[in-house]
Amino acid sequence: MSAVASNTASQQDRSSARKWLVAMAVMLGATLEVLDTTIVNVALPYMQGSFAASRDEITWVLTSYLVSNGIMIPMTGWISSRFGRKRYFLASVVVFVMASGLCGAAQSLTEIVIFRLLQGAAGAAMIPSSQAILMETFPPAEQGLAMAVWGIGLMFAPIMGPTLGGWITVNWSWRWNFYVNLPTGLIAAVMAYFFVEDPPYLRGQTSRTRTDYVGIILLVLWLGLLQIVLDRGQRSDWFAASWVCWFAAISGVAMVLLIIHELRFSHPILDLRIMGLPTFAVAVVLAVALYISLFGVNLLNPLYTQELMGYDAWAAGRTVAPRGITTTIGLLITAQLSRRGLDTRPLVGIGFLCLTLATLKMSLWNLDLSMRAMISSIMLYGFGAGMLFPVLSATSLSCVPRERMGYAASLYNMVRNTGAAVGVSTVSNLLESLEQVHQSYLVGHVSLFDAWRLTHQGFHAPGSPLFDITRQLATGQKQALGLVYGTVQAQASLLTYTDIYRMLAGMTFICIPGFLLLRRTTSAAGAGGH
Repeated sequence: MSAVASNTASQQDRSSARKWLVAMAVMLGATLEVLDTTIVNVALPYMQGSFAASRDEITWVLTSYLVSNGIMIPMTGWISSRFGRKRYFLASVVVFVMASGLCGAAQSLTEIVIFRLLQGAAGAAMIPSSQAILMETFPPAEQGLAMAVWGIGLMFAPIMGPTLGGWITVNWSWRWNFYVNLPTGLIAAVMAYFFVEDPPYLRGQTSRTRTDYVGIILLVLWLGLLQIVLDRGQRSDWFAASWVCWFAAISGVAMVLLIIHELRFSHPILDLRIMGLPTFAVAVVLAVALYISLFGVNLLNPLYTQELMGYDAWAAGRTVAPRGITTTIGLLITAQLSRRGLDTRPLVGIGFLCLTLATLKMSLWNLDLSMRAMISSIMLYGFGAGMLFPVLSATSLSCVPRERMGYAASLYNMVRNTGAAVGVSTVSNLLESLEQVHQSYLVGHVSLFDAWRLTHQGFHAPGSPLFDITRQLATGQKQALGLVYGTVQAQASLLTYTDIYRMLAGMTFICIPGFLLLRRTTSAAGAGGH
């Protein structure tokens, strides 16, 4: 009897060790993919010089990656079902590493854009495939824990990216931003080869089913053109440019036709029927709100600190970096509660409440704000995001039957990716349009006499911009007019940031009761196979 118990315990230990090795393998790959979306940003000026490219031309290094990545993400479930999830994940990591090396060795702008297209297409599989692999490797009681641990790497990567990329670029070369992927990617590939296994329902599966060529074409047109419009539309003043109108129209028509076609096709490339699962649909909607807010704040905070507070890049990075600490705390709290079998759905409400309070605090920022006060708001935001990410990921996939897990992960990440792109595009557009509105209003209501009168009535203390202006007026300096309107411009920018932060707070506030619509389920996703 003791020998049997000892043998059972030994098997459990090996099983436990294996699942964490699987987690490490897929997390390395997924983190590399996320890191590469941000690490190159700070190196663009250096790449611009190397390739003698214009500012508009060099941004195709980013756009090409995002377009191919966005197109391939929803296709990963279909490809995995035909060729095997392990085989596809392993091939993606290997091709990603090869493309990274080619990007580092590129000698022209055309070459690096092509290699970035290849890199983005290969990296697309890493996020949804790693989610599906972890959900199938860990038992239902530990799936929240798995998503939390996996999320640490994915949350830290966007924060680390600009800092790491800047250091590598300055101390080595922009090319090493790509070369650093090689050793980590090769380790991930070796670990995936030895430890990742396909579930029984995927083993031996052949490609006898009909290929959804129409779905592939419509998907490429929809997401490809949408990504280009969202990423580059602002540079052409949006719908003032004819190409934006055409691309948006074709993308919209392709989306409608794709939905109709995929719901009728027997083996669709994008399984939209999964959206009929209430828990999955609610989790996807909440995830879209999370990523619109997250990427919107990611764009706003560094711009605010550098444009309005006068911080340099290093000071701005130090201001944002502490968010990673509270994000990790939120992830670990969620992991422990999930591991103990507690209901983690209320954490969704708490997470969105933290996001709401944090963005409301950000809307109260002013030009006299201390770095400590700014960091406290950013850390609160990170804590909320840390709780939301693993719960939404685990909840959305736990309600899906195992054989549809890959399709569900692809669909979830496609919507998440699109939400992030929409968030960045919308916030960028609002920054420009709202600032013009506020500036026009303030210019029409501010005069030199107003500045003089308000100051001498005691509304502004010595040392403020308007006090300095009126003091210069008293000595007859003509520069006062320029200072007044410089102050007006700064105030318009401040009001613009305030408005956008409040909009984001309103969106996340609406999502607070969303956890009541999520069901705590241990469906087929967690049945068997362990």
